[in-house]
Amino acid sequence: MPTLMRVVTTLHAKLVKATGRLGGGQQDGAVLVLDHVGARSGAARETPLMFVRHGEGYAVAASANGADSHPAWYHNLRATPDVTIHVDQQAIPVRAREAEPQERDEIYARLVAAQPRFAGYETKTDRIIPVMVLDPR
Repeated sequence: MPTLMRVVTTLHAKLVKATGRLGGGQQDGAVLVLDHVGARSGAARETPLMFVRHGEGYAVAASANGADSHPAWYHNLRATPDVTIHVDQQAIPVRAREAEPQERDEIYARLVAAQPRFAGYETKTDRIIPVMVLDPR
């Protein structure tokens, strides 16, 4: 990830943790911050992500804006599923799991309804965009 993008992502993550909101014109959608650990590096990471509620938990899509490969945070969650998220200025310990196909389709439709740009991400790639469910532990 280019240095400028990493700086912006870090600043956004800090803003969401401090205020519960994402700056930069984010509209129509809730944002959480995912605290995770690099699968290869072991380094602490913070990633702001759009989410929808799913039962008692949360769900996020590994869309990478429609890129042809999954985002790093997806691989990190698969390697270390016990993580912390920050929602509305609260730290919540969760366990990540990949949504089953039917569950994934229902959640992704709700993400598209909340933020229509998610529909375009599917048209930009041949991969099925995974959805990760974040269940409180």
